[in-house]
Parts: sequence; structure tokens; C-alpha cells
Amino acid sequence: MQIFYMKAESKVETDRGEIYLKDIARILCKDSKLQKKAEAILVYRFPKDGNRAVISTLTLIEMIQKVFPECVVINLGECDVVIEKVKGGTHPVLEWCKAAFISMICFFGAAFTIMAFHNDIDINNIFSGVYEIFTGKESDGFTILEVTYSIGLAGGIILFFNHIGKRRITKDPTPVEVQMREYEGNVITALVENANRNQEEL
Repeated sequence: MQIFYMKAESKVETDRGEIYLKDIARILCKDSKLQKKAEAILVYRFPKDGNRAVISTLTLIEMIQKVFPECVVINLGECDVVIEKVKGGTHPVLEWCKAAFISMICFFGAAFTIMAFHNDIDINNIFSGVYEIFTGKESDGFTILEVTYSIGLAGGIILFFNHIGKRRITKDPTPVEVQMREYEGNVITALVENANRNQEEL
């Protein structure tokens, strides 16, 4: 009796129409020949108009047991796998334009938000009042307060996003990466739940 250890991924992206077991899960077996044979099992074939599918780990186990009737499959990974067919790589110039467009939106959006917040709290009068209290002089709108605040604001943003260009300040994931992973996890959960609900309705 052979024991297969399987660790399935939660989501797999591919540009191929046929999906094999090795594409969506890692298989481990003492017998390397049986392991390769299991990895070569055809799991799913995308229809012409389809680009996404959800496959249960139970289906994968059933496929393995059809090829190896007396085997035992131990799942160490996800319970469901989301497979998404993506198009081939786009042109580098188009990718650069997309990145530049998104960067501009983020930059000007953040700048507008900061300015709107400052205008809402009337920060100019606050700085003028604080400067006059401590120095006894009237502020001309460009003092040490504005300079240090601007430097502190830029430094705080850099520290928060944990990035200076392509370099990281620490090895921790950035807040954007954390939010993207959380969003991706929610999307996968929704896709799996919708697939299960559709199967129940059938």
C-alpha cells in the first residue's frame, strides 16, 4: 500500500488549457515512479469560454485513487483549489504604462487627501498660532514648523509603507502587500463558496 502526501495550493494561475496534478499540488511518495505517474494525472481541461474553475481536494484524492486503487492519500494543503487561466505576458511598454498610471493616481490621490485634511483642520492658522505663542513673532507662513512637519510627514509615509524605491526598510511585508493578500484570500473564499453553493443547487 502506497501513501501519497499531497499539498494543494489555494490558487493557481496558468496559461495552459490542460491542468495536471503537479500544476496545482505538490505530491510526495517514497516510490519516485509512482510519484511522477501521480503528478501526470490530468485534473482539468478548460472549455473555450472558461477561464476559472474550483476543484475540491476530494476530487483530486478520488482521481489518485482511481489510478492507484489501494493507495492512501493524505492531504496537507487546502481543501479547495481555485484555478485561473490567464493570458500570456503583455508587452513591457504596456506594463510600464499601467504602473505609471497607477502610480500617478496613488500620488495625486494621496496628495489631494492630505491637502483636503489640512484645509479641513485649518493647519496654517494652527502653525501660525503655535509659532506666535513660542516666539512672540508673527508667522510668515514658512517657518521651522512647516519644514519639520513636511519632513516628518514624508518620513512617516516611507516608514509606514516600508519602502524606499525598490529597497525595503525591514523584512516585514508592507501594508499594501498585507491588504492585497487579505483581499486575495477573501476573493478565493468567495469563489469557493459560490462554487459549492452552485453545486448544492444542482
